Amino acid sequence: MNVSLRRAAYALLGAFLVLAASVTYVQAINAPEYRDDPRNPRLIAWRTGRERGPIVTSDQVVVAESRPSPNDPTLFQRTYPFDGLYAHTVGYTSVLFGSRGLERTQASELTSDRDSTISGVLNGILGGDTRPRGLRLTIDHELQMVATEALGQQRGAVVALDPQTGAVLALVSYPSFDPNSLIGFDAAQAGVDLENDPDEPLRNRVSDETYAPGSVFKIVTTAAGLDTGLVSPSSEFPDPVELELPGSTSTIKNFDGEVCRAGTQVSLEYAFVHSCNTTFAQLGMNLGGEQLARHADQFGFNRAVPFDLETLVSFFPDDGSLNDNPPATAQSAIGQRDVQATPLLVALSGAAVANGGEMMVPYLVYDIFTSDGTVESSTTPKVWRRAMSPATASVLSGLMEQVVVSGTGKKAAVPGIRIGGKTGTAEVTGQAPHAWFVGFGPVEPEPGQQSIVVAVAVESGGDFGESATGGSVAAPIAQKVLAAFFE
Repeated sequence: MNVSLRRAAYALLGAFLVLAASVTYVQAINAPEYRDDPRNPRLIAWRTGRERGPIVTSDQVVVAESRPSPNDPTLFQRTYPFDGLYAHTVGYTSVLFGSRGLERTQASELTSDRDSTISGVLNGILGGDTRPRGLRLTIDHELQMVATEALGQQRGAVVALDPQTGAVLALVSYPSFDPNSLIGFDAAQAGVDLENDPDEPLRNRVSDETYAPGSVFKIVTTAAGLDTGLVSPSSEFPDPVELELPGSTSTIKNFDGEVCRAGTQVSLEYAFVHSCNTTFAQLGMNLGGEQLARHADQFGFNRAVPFDLETLVSFFPDDGSLNDNPPATAQSAIGQRDVQATPLLVALSGAAVANGGEMMVPYLVYDIFTSDGTVESSTTPKVWRRAMSPATASVLSGLMEQVVVSGTGKKAAVPGIRIGGKTGTAEVTGQAPHAWFVGFGPVEPEPGQQSIVVAVAVESGGDFGESATGGSVAAPIAQKVLAAFFE
């Protein structure tokens, strides 16, 4: 073969290889993107025609199911029996608006193989089960209803989970929405109204919204001080009316503008129980920005939480901006300035205290079952991070118990049960303060005894407005959830 023919042959071979690679990329690698594009007209027929499996709670209450059309039994419509009660967990699947929540993240399990795709045909030919799988959630229906009623019509979030496993027991975000309004071809206006609503009812405030955490962040600051050996519960701090910040004209005051105790010295234990800002701002400066940022990282700040739903990353300055900046470090140590956290991460922080310092991976799907009820797979609890040492967790657990016994969290107490907790009242420029509480129980559970952690965030003080505190607004909400759990 002469040189010209050889070159032409190589060129043709190269062209065929490029063409084959392009077709492979489009049809195999990038196929899901084209398939799921809302502009794909086949997508509408695919969503409408396919049956989806049921979604049930841990106590077998059906919260999502597919019903055949009365006019055509080959077509199915998704229905949500409890309207908005599970809207931010289960989500929806809609012809016009796609999918959200578990309906999106678990679509491959929920969707049947009764279609004309290659995988569906092969599965049918080979005798496989073409019916959809169902999901059993970790959520307890009764607890979900209690949490929803307790939050009421206050903007915010409530999340409860098992600190020993990470299983989510309740997940409530308000405002909510009715996913049934987005089903069908006549749902266009409902979708537009929800998208344009300034209260953002589509946003899951448990995992997809961040707030200034305020004093609930003192759990992290205290853990940093105890883990490094810098302080113990009996360590003494000055007790000024206001703490002057070095190199700045700014000061930090306690919530009531008074001294923490007697105006001379105050122990770390007393300051934690009564949530004294001056003490923790000083502790933050003693630790330094770098040390505080390192412990915030251990608690999951600046990291994506592995979860079944979309999550925002909670933020703590870790770019060195706090180094040699005592005022910024002091403000950050009390959960103010630029610090932002999701209620989910705050719940995990409380769970780490209750679980000997370990944060478990949170999860919503307990198991996946076939159409005949056979469990096909179950979620195995996994450790996500170690937030603190077991010794530090034990000390913090005792401090948080005293918060509920005699401190700012007394309204979270449950008769006959040892409850630990921490309140937070986060100042927000131009708004009423956000009210926080995170608590758990029982403190020191018996072997095999199930425990619970509850985090509550109420935006802009809820019904209390400017006079809101974590102890007056958020703690009573958590108390109702905790009491219902132990009943």
